[in-house]
Amino acid sequence: MLVHNVFFWLRKDLDGDQVTEFRMGLEGLKSIVHAEAVHIGSPARVPERPVLDTGYDFCLTVTLKDVAAHDAYQADEIHQAFLAKFKDSWEKVKVYDAD
Repeated sequence: MLVHNVFFWLRKDLDGDQVTEFRMGLEGLKSIVHAEAVHIGSPARVPERPVLDTGYDFCLTVTLKDVAAHDAYQADEIHQAFLAKFKDSWEKVKVYDAD
């Protein structure tokens, strides 16, 4: 199993409709056949701790069967369309892949 975690820091000048559209774009990634499970979230309202980073806007967590499924997910036309449409929406992206 491979867990693909992507953290997005959106541009501060996006309006509410643009943020909603971005969220819907993330939701669309759920239809990629190679993804076994997809979770989309934002920073949880938990007590502050020194190790906690709540500066991001959205977290996308995708569970995949293996590296081959990850590679197919990356190449999928739905994923590629998401990147093309929303690449200008974020200031920063961090990816953490774990197996």
